[in-house]
Amino acid sequence: MYTIGSAPLDPTGFHVRIYSGEIIKFAGLPATAALIAFARELIEAELHPYAPPLVHLHCDHAAQTQRFHGCEKAFSASREVRELWRGVFEAVGIDPHRLARDRLHLRFQPHQDEPAQAPRARTTATIAFHRDTWGSNIYAQTNWWGPVYPITAGRTFAFYPDLWDRPVRNTSGDFDLRALLDRSHALGRNAVDADQAIPHLAEDPSGWRAVPVVIDPGTLIAFSGAHAHAGVGNHTGLTRISLETRTIWIDDLREGRGARNLDGHARWQSPGLFRRVSDDQPLHALLGCRATVPFDGLPAQPNDCKGPSE
Repeated sequence: MYTIGSAPLDPTGFHVRIYSGEIIKFAGLPATAALIAFARELIEAELHPYAPPLVHLHCDHAAQTQRFHGCEKAFSASREVRELWRGVFEAVGIDPHRLARDRLHLRFQPHQDEPAQAPRARTTATIAFHRDTWGSNIYAQTNWWGPVYPITAGRTFAFYPDLWDRPVRNTSGDFDLRALLDRSHALGRNAVDADQAIPHLAEDPSGWRAVPVVIDPGTLIAFSGAHAHAGVGNHTGLTRISLETRTIWIDDLREGRGARNLDGHARWQSPGLFRRVSDDQPLHALLGCRATVPFDGLPAQPNDCKGPSE
């Protein structure tokens, strides 16, 4: 399922490969090892005295959600985390002045014997089947993901590689990203239920081939936001902890390059979710457009983002 990434790489060729469906694995980078080491140090300090993969044994659902949210907030706000991620991109061979990134996330997926309680916080939920592009409408988006502690096939997420070039029915046409962002800004990200935060599959996935991601801590995978994927329900006795972000090669968004849109019908595109890696400048300001802009339909290549700034 993976191709092996060698660093430094040609960023133009790398993104062409991502847009064609390759899932590229980077292992053994000292910059990634440094990022994982810092993440562990932060998590272990925040969750002391509990071992992070076993915290669900000591805290109920509400307490876990609160403590994990504190970890994610500290991680996302950390200047050192931003610099460590920048170091990863530079080690891979990507110029941080030509790259924009989303928030720098930690994710926690606790062991659960029973179905998750409602509402489901986005920090801890097992995310349902989706393509990221169903919500963002950005087809030049690359996702980066890696575990902080060891994972197994029962404590991870899975790709549906056979659906890379096959459309499926979904609810993206009814998804209102702008309303979601307005609510998140007003109430906080975890005030929005995880099931409301993404469009959903509208057909039966029974029989579809799902391939779980099992990689070692210190390894990252990069893949298109157009890949179909879903969280695997965790019944393994350990909490899964991972980190992730999403990036855009800015030139590709400007020029309308990206993965093919098979089945996305959402109304909005969201450049305002991204900031340039080199200086944290908002992407929509660099492009001269609003943070969310109307998406102008199929065939869906990235909107040219031209319009008045907010």
